[in-house]
Amino acid sequence: MALKTRFSASLQEQRWLQAARDFAHQALLAREGPGGPEPPPLDAVLRCLRSACGGDLPLGYSFISISDLQRQQCVPCCSHLTWSTNEFKEWAHQGQGVLPLQSALPRTYLILVGYLTDRRQENEDEVVDGCLYVKDNTGIIPCELLHFELEWLESLFLFPGWSYIPQTDQSAAGYVEILVDPVPVNLPKEVPDTILVTYPTSARPLLTSRAQCNKRSKLTVAGELVRLGPLLCIRHKTFFFLFLKCIFSAVWVPVLVQKPKQLAWHHVLQLGHKYTVTGLSMCSLKKSGQRMFVTGVSSCLLPYCAELLREQPPDSAWQDESTPSSSLEAAEQLSDSLEPEVEEETPRSTKESKIISYVGTVTKILNVQAGLFLLDDKVCLCLAYQQLLNFAHGLRPGACVELIDVHLLQKPLVSFPFVVLGACLSSTVVLKSFSRLSTSYQPPASSGNLFLQLLFRYNLGIPLYLWLVSLLETFEERFSCFFGRHRLLLSSTHRNAGAAEKFLVPLLQAVVPGRGEARDIYNEILSEIHHCPLQKYLPLNPPCQAPSLSAVCHMAEQKSWEGFSPSQLLSSSEAQHMGTQELNRKLAWSYCTLSAGSFQSRLILLGVLRVSSRKSSLQLQDKSSTLPCVISHKDGSPFAHTALIGSLLQVENYQLIVERFLQTDFPSWEHLANLEHVREKKTSVYVQFYFEDVQVLHAAEGRIQKGIRSGDSSSMRKKDDGGLTSELETPKAKMLKLEDPKPETHRDENCQEGQSSPRGTSCVSRLFLVTQKEGLMLRNYQLPRKEDAAGQQLQRSFQATVLWLGRARLWSHPREIGNLPELEEMGRDGEEDVTRQEALLLFMGKSLRWFPFLHLDGLYRFVVPCCSDLEVFDKLCSPLVPTKFLSRSSCPLCLPVQDAWHLQHETWISHLPEHQLAARSVLTGMDQRIFSIAEVLSDSFTGSLVSFSGEIVERTLCASPKNEKTSLTVDLQQQKGSLLASDHSVKLSVSAASGSPVVMDIYIAATYLQHLWGLLPGAKILFQNLERKISR
Repeated sequence: MALKTRFSASLQEQRWLQAARDFAHQALLAREGPGGPEPPPLDAVLRCLRSACGGDLPLGYSFISISDLQRQQCVPCCSHLTWSTNEFKEWAHQGQGVLPLQSALPRTYLILVGYLTDRRQENEDEVVDGCLYVKDNTGIIPCELLHFELEWLESLFLFPGWSYIPQTDQSAAGYVEILVDPVPVNLPKEVPDTILVTYPTSARPLLTSRAQCNKRSKLTVAGELVRLGPLLCIRHKTFFFLFLKCIFSAVWVPVLVQKPKQLAWHHVLQLGHKYTVTGLSMCSLKKSGQRMFVTGVSSCLLPYCAELLREQPPDSAWQDESTPSSSLEAAEQLSDSLEPEVEEETPRSTKESKIISYVGTVTKILNVQAGLFLLDDKVCLCLAYQQLLNFAHGLRPGACVELIDVHLLQKPLVSFPFVVLGACLSSTVVLKSFSRLSTSYQPPASSGNLFLQLLFRYNLGIPLYLWLVSLLETFEERFSCFFGRHRLLLSSTHRNAGAAEKFLVPLLQAVVPGRGEARDIYNEILSEIHHCPLQKYLPLNPPCQAPSLSAVCHMAEQKSWEGFSPSQLLSSSEAQHMGTQELNRKLAWSYCTLSAGSFQSRLILLGVLRVSSRKSSLQLQDKSSTLPCVISHKDGSPFAHTALIGSLLQVENYQLIVERFLQTDFPSWEHLANLEHVREKKTSVYVQFYFEDVQVLHAAEGRIQKGIRSGDSSSMRKKDDGGLTSELETPKAKMLKLEDPKPETHRDENCQEGQSSPRGTSCVSRLFLVTQKEGLMLRNYQLPRKEDAAGQQLQRSFQATVLWLGRARLWSHPREIGNLPELEEMGRDGEEDVTRQEALLLFMGKSLRWFPFLHLDGLYRFVVPCCSDLEVFDKLCSPLVPTKFLSRSSCPLCLPVQDAWHLQHETWISHLPEHQLAARSVLTGMDQRIFSIAEVLSDSFTGSLVSFSGEIVERTLCASPKNEKTSLTVDLQQQKGSLLASDHSVKLSVSAASGSPVVMDIYIAATYLQHLWGLLPGAKILFQNLERKISR
């Protein structure tokens, strides 16, 4: 049995050794020797393994190359070569104590061997970023170490303890956290012998003596590291500053390190330690003339060792030099800084931040792109003012960081819940320990980071930057699912600005006139009097907000009920003479109007314009919800821009309308103060605005018609006039997908991208003029039904009478459609031929989405995608219309509009150019006549169906006439859930103009009001084909 066990163990070791040889041949670099390439250093690696593992080979572990690690490992993991199971469990348990809800890193049994380097490639022209890497023959991967020595560069190491952290989105490889010091496979390099040094006390006068500046030979300076600046990359040049203080005094000198091979020093340097830097020369900044020492190609960083240095006595003239202000006041504990201050300050007074040091644990990544991290669940660390050139390696939840000389800002933004610690260019951030948790890693964008670009472009302070981050986070959350994050956050430094930049830049220009004072980073680093954007701050109450549409509706509803009392709706003299039914009916329906300035912080509306076929209305939409909208033109013309469907719109001048519905049982007016009689309260929110006040942030497929404002908005600088009224018909909501998601579907389905016709396919189109449009109602038209559907139901539909203009045309692609060539043909055919081309269009099902866009005197085009049949319109005569209806000689051909057809608005008759006047003369007079109110009220008027326009003076809820049939309205109410009872009607008192004594009353069944939003006093409305009645 013993022999069998030994044989089995020997066989296992042989297999393991063969795998090790295969790994070495594949992954380990072969070095050049005197007689050619030497074999891979496998024996040295095995010797290190035996030494680390107590003399035995770790047969339970297997070697892994860099490329295999990046390709095969999709989740965070760690490997501890020398640990027992109990040691690992204890280590993992301690890590989970920081964030109990997070799981510990899973253990994997892999051996990592590779060379430490500071260059991603061997290319001399490569821009060195200051990061460290582990490489082998198969690949290279970034790494982060807590302790590093310069002698380790380009040496082969065994890594006994490490963690691999892949990126969250797996779009690129992750990085490696080196948990314990690596074990060198080869012998360490030798340390230089004794050298001559100059201390900062003697070196400092050289920076102020212009006569000696250019004649001084190379210096070697020794001292204590009192400040270490972050790695910076400006104009493709990476560098950092270090500050050495004299060991015998407080005198210090700045040293600029910018040679690519010396950037690795940044990983070695530790505050409070003493170092020697050789080969220094002097240089000065062009603008400020500030002088500093700068490293050369031959410069070296050595540890300070008094025995190896030939010391020179310090110059007594510099003994009394005062401590520079860049070191600022002594570090304070955060708890002391958070104590309430005795002196009271006004909310808008400028505050000065405190400079403290702090050690904390990362508990949450607030926004890595914005450089915001949460420490200890109570403090926000802002690293945006440093560049984070190491891509935030190691800054995962569970990691411990030490912050030195950071700025403490209390409540910089009213709406921000955390105290802020901001790191400027004089601050130092040190990673003290890695996270032991399996938390994700998402690196900040190395280029095109809109957060940081706007921060530096406008030199924002912390309050404005936090407000910018809040706006941008909300913007991305609401609309990235529609257009994709990349297109939304596209920066103008690459090409055309994305939607987010178009939205934010005007807001920043309004609050930071002239882009503010340019940031001088060199002065910020080198000046003895510390000055940076974080030093002083003005607590900010956000000047505007752009919340989600669900939040907008909630805020509007809350605002409409604030201080509401039923007695506000009635005058006491009027209420005293009302009966119970009339009193409660008067209270059943009211409205509240809100503008952008009605809220504590000015509210900007953002949304994707959609259309709903179920509601036949326009709406703004984001990920959270939809908001019905009524759009009109300032000149009174109707809104018909079908090209805007799917575009992201910004509106700052608007009216939010909250329709309030009450169910009450007040016995008399004397009880109006007793709110116990209010049985139920409901609301309906929609918005109305002018087309001219719309700014398009992102156009759908680039098809935006003329007249749409897409430039920078300046309305942040002006007051809201609040004078908006709805004009003409009342459109509602639209969708990128053209058909909005069903109510029971998940909200994320609101973000589905729009359906567009396949590219590169032909299509057929036909131009027509709308001469009459009827209202949306239940009609006796039947759509195809499933066999198991019980009974027949009336279909919600509308119809329009149109004139076909010319014949159907074939296009190779929808983008080629244009110019209106049909009008030239129509002008030659004459009026008689045009009359024979009249058609009745029937809109049902999904085609109801075109109801808000179809208007009288409009020229439109139907586009049939993926079609080449020029007779498609003639073949699709509706089978839904009864035969006796079609047989009438006066009835035009009926055509059901298909769901897949697209409606495209071209222009209006009145807007046709001069060369198409012939067509206009033929079409003029074909439409319906619009009467004046005075004509309709005249005793000599004999018409029964009338069309007219007027301004609403008053609207009143009243009982429906007793002889009115309510079956249809009850059915409609059941289908759509009207908020008003079916036995009510709405009386609109309409006059020709404001202040006119001639008033006409119009009665509309209450259940139709859900399709007639915007019927408010002051609105100008076009009424078509109303039945004229005279009360006796």
